[in-house]
Amino acid sequence: MKPRKTILIIGPTAVGKSTLLDQALKDYPILHDIITYTTRAPRGDETEGHPYHFVSEDKFRELMKENFFIETAFVHGLLYGTPRDQFENAHAEGKVVIMDIDVQGAKKLLQIYPEAVTVFIMPPAIDSLRQRFVKRVVTSEADLEKRLESAKKEMAQAEDFHHTIVNDVFDSAYAELRKVIENTIKNQ
Repeated sequence: MKPRKTILIIGPTAVGKSTLLDQALKDYPILHDIITYTTRAPRGDETEGHPYHFVSEDKFRELMKENFFIETAFVHGLLYGTPRDQFENAHAEGKVVIMDIDVQGAKKLLQIYPEAVTVFIMPPAIDSLRQRFVKRVVTSEADLEKRLESAKKEMAQAEDFHHTIVNDVFDSAYAELRKVIENTIKNQ
């Protein structure tokens, strides 16, 4: 059986993964985004199912006991999980699965889907992440520093993945991502 194609978009929080992913989903109907579950509260204009399924910690832990998730991660004091059924259904329909995910989640998924193509999105500089966090109204200076420290640790692992794209100018970064997507689709 041919390996099922999966593209993992990886990188620190606020690097622009979702923006790149949203454009790819518009341009390539064969792609299927996996909507992960989280215990964090929605921000801004986020709604249930976009970009996450928002659940209580109790509900999340119940789903974990039911083996609902392929992988789970504890990030910034919150739980995140990738639902198994979305992967299986998308692959059964012949779709190429694409999702944005943190470093630890990506490494867990690679154990299950070693053929997955990984793309690490890198900020042009750590200061650009600082500015994005401020725009997102990070609650405190301590939280900001914690997130920046976490981002630095994630960025140090970029070489563990297949491709690295610097998201400085959206059009350039997206052009690089398109090449990866088209190559993955072609080789499905």
